[in-house]
Amino acid sequence: MKSKIESGLFGLAIGDALGVPVEFQSRKYLKENPVSDMFGFGTHHQPAGTWSDDSSLAFCLTESLCKGFDLNDIAKNFVRWYSEELWTPHGKVFDIGIATRHAILNIAKGHQADLCGGFSEEDNGNGSLMRILPLVFYLQKENDIEVIYKKVKEVSSITHAHFRSVFACFIYVVYCLEILKDKDKFEAYKEMQNVLSKFLEDKKYNPVEIQLFEKILKNDIWTYPENEILASGYVLHSLEASFWCFLNSDSYEETVLKAINLGEDTDTTGAIAGGLAGIYYGIENMPPKWIDNLVRSNDIKDLAERLSDKYK
Repeated sequence: MKSKIESGLFGLAIGDALGVPVEFQSRKYLKENPVSDMFGFGTHHQPAGTWSDDSSLAFCLTESLCKGFDLNDIAKNFVRWYSEELWTPHGKVFDIGIATRHAILNIAKGHQADLCGGFSEEDNGNGSLMRILPLVFYLQKENDIEVIYKKVKEVSSITHAHFRSVFACFIYVVYCLEILKDKDKFEAYKEMQNVLSKFLEDKKYNPVEIQLFEKILKNDIWTYPENEILASGYVLHSLEASFWCFLNSDSYEETVLKAINLGEDTDTTGAIAGGLAGIYYGIENMPPKWIDNLVRSNDIKDLAERLSDKYK
C-alpha cells in the first residue's frame, strides 16, 4: 500500500511540476518546442521541480486523511494553504483557480464545507479533479459504490459542487480503485465502465449531464484522434485528456509528457494523468532525476508514509 500511495503522490506532483513552466502554451507551440524534461522558470518563474496548487491541495487533503475523514478539517487545510502557506513548494501561493479561491473565502467565513463550492454550470473547472486522488487510498477497502459516490461528492463540493465536477471526480476515483486491484489498464477501464453503468441504472440524474460523459463511459476514449482531445481547464476536457494520454502510452514518462504537450492547462492535465500513471507503473518506473529534482520530495515521502500507516 505504501508504495502505491507514494507512487500516486509522486506521480501527481511530478506531472504537475513538468507542466508548470509551460502552462497556457498552445498545442501548436509545444509541437514545435516539446517538453521532454523538467525545467524551471517559464510561465510562473518558478525553479525546476516546483509543483502548483494542484499538488498543494492534494497534499492538504492527504494531510487531513492521515487523521481520518473529516470534511471540515480538509476544508480548514485548504484555508491554511491559502493563508498560512501549508503545503506550498516555496512558502507562497503562486497559482489558484477562481472557483477555488472563492470557495476558500467562503470556508474562512465559516460556511458549511460542502456548500462552499460553486453549484452553477460555469463552475466546472478542473479544481476538484486535480486534487481528488488521495481520497482513492482512503476508499480502497470500501465496497459500497454509494458510499464512494457520497464521499467523492463531499470532497469535490468543498470547491466544486456542480454535478459535472462531482461526477468527473467519481469516474476518476472508480478507475483508480480498479487500477489498484492490479488489473491491466484496459481491463480496469472496462470494469470502471461496468461499475458506472450499474450505478446509473436506478439514478434520476439529468440525462443531458450523463450524455456529456459518453466518450468515456460508452466509447473507448483512447481511440479518439488527438485533435478531438482538448486540454483546457474545463473538468470534462481534463478527464478525457488524462485518460487518453494514460491509455495511449506505455510508461509513466510517456504518459505525463504526452499530457503536457497537449498544451493549455498543462500542469493540471499532467497532474491528473500523472496520478493515474503513478499508481499503475509505480515509483520505481519513474525517472529518478525527476523524483530527486521534485521540490520537498522528502516531505512528500514522509506524507505518503503517514497515510499508509493510517490505512494499513
